Amino acid sequence: MTVDSSTPSGHGQTVCVTGAGGFIASWLVKLLLEKGYTVKGTVRNPDDPKNAHLKALEGAKERLILCKADLLDFDALRAAIDGCHGVFHTASPVTDDPEKMVEPAVRGTKYVINAAAHAGTVRRVVFTSSIGAMTMDPNRGPDVVVDESCWSDLDYCKNTKNWYCYGKAVAEQAAYEMAKERGVDVVVVNPVLVMGPMLQAAVNASTVHVLKYLDGSAKKYANAVQAYVDVRDVALAHLLVYEAPGAAGRYLCAESVLHREDVVRILAKLFPGYPVPTKCSDEVNPRKKPYKFSNQRLRDLGLQFTPVTQSIYETVKCLQEKGHLKIIS
Repeated sequence: MTVDSSTPSGHGQTVCVTGAGGFIASWLVKLLLEKGYTVKGTVRNPDDPKNAHLKALEGAKERLILCKADLLDFDALRAAIDGCHGVFHTASPVTDDPEKMVEPAVRGTKYVINAAAHAGTVRRVVFTSSIGAMTMDPNRGPDVVVDESCWSDLDYCKNTKNWYCYGKAVAEQAAYEMAKERGVDVVVVNPVLVMGPMLQAAVNASTVHVLKYLDGSAKKYANAVQAYVDVRDVALAHLLVYEAPGAAGRYLCAESVLHREDVVRILAKLFPGYPVPTKCSDEVNPRKKPYKFSNQRLRDLGLQFTPVTQSIYETVKCLQEKGHLKIIS
């Protein structure tokens, strides 16, 4: 990720970031403050110690306002978005419980876009969707390149009880519908599994993905493939699609697709002291093949992706520094 901080592009602009204490959102807040924006970040409780990392960011004292707001509280969202020039809607439940995932994701998205329309000053809403809204399609052929034209099959998501992907897909569709209805400009970023160092203290869902291979909790790796991207690249992608006048539609944010075997091999090579699994949990079926994807739209906006090996390395170093992983020399 490369940022030219000599040009404070956000000078004089106020933007809202929902769910400001999250993994992606924290890096986005940091980047926005560096670029001169005033940031209104929504959190459940501004005084909660888990938001201390936001208050410690450079520029936070002068230009960060933490607003108490819940995704399902329209009035609180409206107050947070009032007077803003832009909105980054990153807040979303991460769960496979349909009641906790689908309704809050869809209703929260509608509320945010509605509040942006009410404000009258918002020129663009950037919505954080997911690769989950794109790839859950059993009929996609192995040679199909996953790009912004791909959508997950909602019936397939329901039948396989993948409520996270279902929720992300329907929330993204709701964002387009509500934006059209209310005349709001919405641009969408679809990140894959997000790696990299954490600003927040607590371990998040995607970081556990690497931690389990190092702390001995995973004895085998799955016969599965996964796309990866660095958290700082995801934050920059949000800023780029917000600032680029011609940005529109969706932007797939991915650096590479790896089989789990590739991931454990990278970990074992970088950190040989840990009990990294060497056996696959499925030795019957053929090895799953990585799918092809295109991140051209973001590269066209100038995003240079961090190599996945570097991202994995920095994830582990961060887990060690924050005390989530014992240092083994």
